[in-house]
Amino acid sequence: MSREAVEEAVAPEAQAPDEGPGPGGPRRPGPAEEPPGWLAQVPYFLVLATMSAGIVVVAAAYFKRGPAIIAGALLLAAAFRFLLPPERIGMLAVRSRWVDIVTVTTLAVLLIVLAWVAPQLSA
Repeated sequence: MSREAVEEAVAPEAQAPDEGPGPGGPRRPGPAEEPPGWLAQVPYFLVLATMSAGIVVVAAAYFKRGPAIIAGALLLAAAFRFLLPPERIGMLAVRSRWVDIVTVTTLAVLLIVLAWVAPQLSA
């Protein structure tokens, strides 16, 4: 064996270029870190909270405002489904993207029509 081969085998491994000189040294930016898994469920919980608010409004005997809020929640779900990538949509992804968007938008339009034609209850 040559002296160079022995020195390479015995010498400590060189630091990776993105680690910097040591624990307190500067660090070069590496690839983007993956966000936590629970973050993908945030759109779902926003839609769920808006939907719950609409149900509470309906339970308080506001039969025109409640379905409009629920329709807004469904349109929010359609917007999230359209704009967010599949790995960040969470439980809002049920079928293919376009089937989900068309289904949720159709339900929202039907609820808006229902809210429009529902008679006003007299006190």
